[in-house]
Amino acid sequence: MNIYDQLTSLDFAVVGIYLLILLGIGFWVSFKLKGSKNDNLFLASNSLKWPSIGFTMWGTNVGPSMLIASASIGYTTGIVAGNFAWYAFIFIFLLAVVFAPRYLGAKVQTLPEFMGKRFGNSTQNILAWYTIVTILISWLSLTLFAGGILIQQILNMPMWLSIVLLLTISAFFAMAGGLKAIAFTNVFQMILLIVVSVILTWIAFSELGSLSAIQERIPSNYWNLLLPNDDINYPWIAILLGYPVMGVWFWCTDQSMVQSVLGAKNIKQGQLGANFTGWLKILDVPLFIIPGILCFILFPDLKNPDEAYMTMVTQLLPSGLKGLVMAVLIAALISTIDSALNALSTVFTMDIYVKKMKPEATRNQIVTTGRIVTVVGAFIAILITLAINSIKGLNLFDVFQSVLGFIAPPMSVVFLFGVLWSKTTRRAADSILIFGTLLSLTVGVLFLWIFPKEIYDFWPHFLLLSFYLFVVLSIAIVIISLLDSKNTDTENTLLPVKKVTMTLRAKLLWVLLFIVMLGLYLFFNGN
Repeated sequence: MNIYDQLTSLDFAVVGIYLLILLGIGFWVSFKLKGSKNDNLFLASNSLKWPSIGFTMWGTNVGPSMLIASASIGYTTGIVAGNFAWYAFIFIFLLAVVFAPRYLGAKVQTLPEFMGKRFGNSTQNILAWYTIVTILISWLSLTLFAGGILIQQILNMPMWLSIVLLLTISAFFAMAGGLKAIAFTNVFQMILLIVVSVILTWIAFSELGSLSAIQERIPSNYWNLLLPNDDINYPWIAILLGYPVMGVWFWCTDQSMVQSVLGAKNIKQGQLGANFTGWLKILDVPLFIIPGILCFILFPDLKNPDEAYMTMVTQLLPSGLKGLVMAVLIAALISTIDSALNALSTVFTMDIYVKKMKPEATRNQIVTTGRIVTVVGAFIAILITLAINSIKGLNLFDVFQSVLGFIAPPMSVVFLFGVLWSKTTRRAADSILIFGTLLSLTVGVLFLWIFPKEIYDFWPHFLLLSFYLFVVLSIAIVIISLLDSKNTDTENTLLPVKKVTMTLRAKLLWVLLFIVMLGLYLFFNGN
């Protein structure tokens, strides 16, 4: 089924008009904010309340890339991918009660700064480079990959050309002030995408008639969260052991996810906001995965499951509305790409160039360096994206999770031991961040490209590989710390914890969330 052939001139016109309107809003917002004392809206620190925190964390997590990927995995395996949404509540809770009080107690704005206070400047510098690598891979290249697939489907062009086109559009918006427009309208766009997903699910249910009709037309294991240990896609042991490595990294140590909690009005609002995020994550399955399952029933002959979401859009929505969905997806992708390029430029320019290379740099030199880094970063991202596109045997969702699974172990180990074990030394933390990252990325390259599992079946599941790497690095950090314990290290002290008693309201909400999640797991348990 060719998605391009299902689109009309009206759909493409809607895309163009929508992007032009965004551009116009961008110029208007830029003009209104020019010279304003409040032109940097991100300086309003310690003002976020729990609704803002919850929606920000959830919105950062469930962008268009994850929406397309979730429908893809729902099409191929059913609800089992819901573990990546529902299992997360444990690590969001860990952020609220373990990590956030320590971050706030240290009075830091960034997580590299936190580790700098914990271990010293060398660790902070290494984390700056680590952050650059993760931005390039997890936020920029994977988003470009998902966006390239979308453009491929819409315009029927090669992946490399799709990526270049998406980057060109992003650069045009950034230079013309469009990024402000997209940031200004991002909440509206996410709401629109959620409404569309609800409409798609409702229309598909209407087409199928009843729950019993749906039940009869899909494999029985499509409604199981826990699959047997011999399942080739997602055995329960792989999820149980492997996802926590990714969960700790993503929900507790990734700056993009933690930032809103750090900006909370107080720790109580931060804990309530994290709890609200846990409740919002429940919506991931009905909004993003179930449409993929329904697509499997309605269109069982798709050659490429990554086309599941757009197939539902093009086949079930009227002309014009299809174009609106495409426009919103493209605009939201552009926002993520621009934000990632901006973050990449900022981290390198301020944390490495200004701080280490040239502290006396003038404003013009800083601006020029930032622009050069943006161009170089975009070029490197294209190469990484094309490499990701060459991965065989995995759909979009599995590509996302496997790549992230090989990034996560070093960061999870360093933060867990750095926060919870007072004997962890600077040398141990630095060694894991440097050599542990090289080990994890090397294993990832071997697994995904050089000896792909599609051909070489000696590999365990990628989530188990992530867990094994975590265990090896955990043993290493303990051994290095113990061997290093005789050295005097004045910077090796646990940072203060912001003492706080969780309110009764927060306790009740967390207990209720645990009960609901347990109920969902029991209801969708494997046969």
